[in-house]
Amino acid sequence: MFFDGAARFDGAGAGVVFVSPEKQVLIYSIVLSELCYNNDAEYQSLIIGLQMALEMGIIEMKIYGDSRLIINQLLNIYEVKKDDLVPLFRQASHLLKGFESVTLNHIPRKENRIADALANLATTLALSDGETTNIPVCN
Repeated sequence: MFFDGAARFDGAGAGVVFVSPEKQVLIYSIVLSELCYNNDAEYQSLIIGLQMALEMGIIEMKIYGDSRLIINQLLNIYEVKKDDLVPLFRQASHLLKGFESVTLNHIPRKENRIADALANLATTLALSDGETTNIPVCN
């Protein structure tokens, strides 16, 4: 699973990309309901992806993100210093325990461009609470 979050002055979004072992791809662009900072959006996108994976019955996860901070906090390499990130860190850590096997990998932004594009797309969508829309993606 690839994840990315984006925060702008007028919106925040999450991008999640699942790639199955058979190379099937599922992509999601999610509008975040609250304005937030970029690290909050990163955590929220990861949390949304983890929740979706658990709902799909996925038991083994390889997770890729371009936020060195988020990945290293979850690997307990970095301490969570910002109070507003502590609840998000705890929620993500709790969800990670729901999988039999998890690997967390920091990747360069250029390798995460699809999740990045989806997160940025979500920041531009103006949807009401609870409203969803399907946007076809063509290759």
